[in-house]
Amino acid sequence: MGLSDDEQRILREIEQQLETDERFAQAVSPSGLYRHSARTVRWAVLGVVAGLVITVAALQVHFLVSFVGFLTMLVCGLVIERQVRLIGKAGVQDLAQTLRQPRFASARFRSRPERE
Repeated sequence: MGLSDDEQRILREIEQQLETDERFAQAVSPSGLYRHSARTVRWAVLGVVAGLVITVAALQVHFLVSFVGFLTMLVCGLVIERQVRLIGKAGVQDLAQTLRQPRFASARFRSRPERE
């Protein structure tokens, strides 16, 4: 069952509004879908490194301070594991592909030809 003329007109209007919405185009582009998770993973990796430095340096001061550094590494490791699971295998491939592409790749998404 095909769409009526009125339904097709409404659908075209919605498509035109979505094409001009830059925030939507950036959010649904491959780089936008996983950007938050990738940023969280980067901060968690930094936390693991900081926790390791705290653990090693604090062994000379007190073992409880060193244990806090170890707990920091553990929590950051769990955050990394959770975010990588959320990204998933397909997300990792999309994220790797978008990291290889230049930043203006989202402009290509907005300038796609119109459907007839």
